[in-house]
Amino acid sequence: MPTSTRAFSTRSSLSMNIEAVETKEIRVGVIGCGRIGVVHLGAITKAPNVSAVIVSNPTVSKAEAAAKQYGVPKFTGDAMEVIESPDVDAVWICSPSQYHAEQIKACAANGKHVFCEKPIATDLAETVEAINACNEAGVKLMTGLQRRFDPNFRRVKEAIDDKEVGETIMIKLCSRDPSPPPFEYVKGGGGIFADMAVHDLDMSRFLAGADPIDILAVGSCHIDKSIEVLDGSEKFDTASCIVRYPGGVQAMVDVCRQSSYGYDQRAEVLGNNGMIATDNVYPNTAKIYKTQFTGNADMPYDFFLSRYNEAYVSETVAFCESLVNDTPVPCTGQDGLAALVMALAADKSAAENRWVTFSEIVQSVFCKDPYNCEILPDDVFPEGFKPVADPSDLLIPDVDAKKSVDEEEAGIGEKIGNFLRR
Repeated sequence: MPTSTRAFSTRSSLSMNIEAVETKEIRVGVIGCGRIGVVHLGAITKAPNVSAVIVSNPTVSKAEAAAKQYGVPKFTGDAMEVIESPDVDAVWICSPSQYHAEQIKACAANGKHVFCEKPIATDLAETVEAINACNEAGVKLMTGLQRRFDPNFRRVKEAIDDKEVGETIMIKLCSRDPSPPPFEYVKGGGGIFADMAVHDLDMSRFLAGADPIDILAVGSCHIDKSIEVLDGSEKFDTASCIVRYPGGVQAMVDVCRQSSYGYDQRAEVLGNNGMIATDNVYPNTAKIYKTQFTGNADMPYDFFLSRYNEAYVSETVAFCESLVNDTPVPCTGQDGLAALVMALAADKSAAENRWVTFSEIVQSVFCKDPYNCEILPDDVFPEGFKPVADPSDLLIPDVDAKKSVDEEEAGIGEKIGNFLRR
């Protein structure tokens, strides 16, 4: 596991006493050298005490180019070479979604910590299996939900936590892309809720600070009529959701695959003592003042990597710090599971034109054991099946939760020992 290097620090500027400090160096491998993989690779190079030692991509020339650009010593076309490398402590999975679950399981089997771009898997049962594989192996798993690390959304979260606007009443989120993706991307992409709205649904849960109760969702097609032949919510390019949270808190989400005025990503939270809202992010703060127009000189960012570049870097650095310092990861596998459950519930709501509880989705998962799960058809109940309503009940405790329990028990043991020695 992580190797150690020696760093030195002075006690103060007035003293020449030098103290040896042990720090961990985490060696990582990156699977996938497409747009997202290269963004994370660049962020890894900025994180202290972390170094990339190998990258992979099926098109080897992309892996070679990324390795050359960021000074990574090894590249390959085989993801398993990254996962099985004895020089790797942690793996960043930035491959296409359909490969995530198996690669996560392989990382767990080889004792590697995992950062995985959303989704953990395209199937709910596979998601549970992949998370449990990491939890059983005692390796950390972080889900890439980068908007949680965006400074604008984080400021809203701080305002909620610090009661700057009082108790939360209502949350509003919008997500509108500059232009629609090609037909080939939409087909087989899982639909607008799982592919696009999942970020906003997760953000609503992040801001609410609680698990949701139920959801009502609708969808329609206005932009690219060619996708109307597709199944389920893949035929929608526009959708809206209402999510109900404990305490009567409501969240409203709207998404659209085209915005003529640039990348539109905003949040608003109404509290009983005020409101906090974010604006879009622009390349600069310049404004034009004319007889016919007053406003920003340029449009908002028109590409998600430009809009969220800082967030991608921040989430990567946050996971690196968790590995170096052995602290809990800030966005867990359970968070990824909850986001998928919300997206699936929205999909079902839109298809059946009704409110859908999130427990209804969770109760469809049947696990013979933590590593062998399946989705049950409606009204099918295997012998001994005991449905659960909370996604966390499908999971075994993760490494950070186990560590917390161990430390708590150790603390209790120490207190008892001190008492008996009196």
